[in-house]
Amino acid sequence: MAEARTFTVDEDDDGIRLDRWFKRHMPEVSFNLVSRWARTGQLRLDGKKAVPGDRIEAAQRISFPSSIEGPQRPARAQPKHDPLSAEETEFVREMVIFDDSNAFVLNKPPGLATQGGTKTTKHLDRLLDGLADDGGRPKLVHRLDKDTSGALLVAKSARSAGHFAKAFAGRTARKVYWALVVGVPPGEDGLIDAPLAKQPGTGGEKMHVDLESGLPAKTRWRLIDRAGNRAAWLELQPLTGRTHQLRAHLAALGFPIVGDAKYGGVEAFLTGGVSRKMHLHARRLRIDAPGGGAIDVSADLPTHFTESLAMLGFDPLAGDSLPLDRNPALSAEVKQRRVAAAAKNRRRERKGERRSRGSASPRGSAKPRGKR
Repeated sequence: MAEARTFTVDEDDDGIRLDRWFKRHMPEVSFNLVSRWARTGQLRLDGKKAVPGDRIEAAQRISFPSSIEGPQRPARAQPKHDPLSAEETEFVREMVIFDDSNAFVLNKPPGLATQGGTKTTKHLDRLLDGLADDGGRPKLVHRLDKDTSGALLVAKSARSAGHFAKAFAGRTARKVYWALVVGVPPGEDGLIDAPLAKQPGTGGEKMHVDLESGLPAKTRWRLIDRAGNRAAWLELQPLTGRTHQLRAHLAALGFPIVGDAKYGGVEAFLTGGVSRKMHLHARRLRIDAPGGGAIDVSADLPTHFTESLAMLGFDPLAGDSLPLDRNPALSAEVKQRRVAAAAKNRRRERKGERRSRGSASPRGSAKPRGKR
């Protein structure tokens, strides 16, 4: 194989087709060229031959030739943003709750989209111009839904963006969410293990549990407090990173997030003056820093969430009383890797022992073979 370029699949591209990845990130590469690389064995996923229709997973490595020959599509024009107003610059700077040489952590307000779209002109990605400095413009490495508030990390350089993207894709980053839900799940904690897929007929805008063809999705939940049988305050830790995972999982469990009409319908609202806004907040983010140590930041609740806690009689300090426990899914993966590595070392040692025994025998000492 000729000299190749290699890219690592990030969390946002988990589950998409390989040809879709090229369309997103290398629009100048035509589908015919990707197909030709596949036919000639030059398109690979984690070192194995791949085809355009393969589904890719976070942390996989995509390799293909470094030189692009033949017809090419014109590169996608980069979107041009209008200069920010003084008010917009102040707005994004007020979101900053952590700042070091590698990253900002922002407390994103509810109602602000992370990225733009056909009908979305006001979004966080545009506002990042207000945080640019001599080192360049900050880069998004993960996302929050428009109506989800809380901690969101943006990288200050391409190098730190690669480090953080790998941490999110490899699930070493820890994300803790708080949610108010309608009803009270049984028990004090639990694990929702339910594969998710795009719901047909929604244009990919909604997910649903699909036990046959869905992608693996796991969510750990713990009860912080309850208001009788009316509502519960939950801590949520996504162990995978599927689209709308927390919202779809809780609705499927029968306890939709308060204010989430998309997944809970009319059952997602409480009476008695509780806000109709969605009550899902990225409370805490812990991620290893590029130079060692860790970034560990908590984001304050938005006003409507705080008011709802008070209205339901919850102590706002109760949520932080639960320790950040280890990631059970990650621990299992690490254990599997360690077992495989130990087995590989034992095979290598046995092979070395056989070689040592063979080299220790003096020449000519082997017994001659008799006739059979």
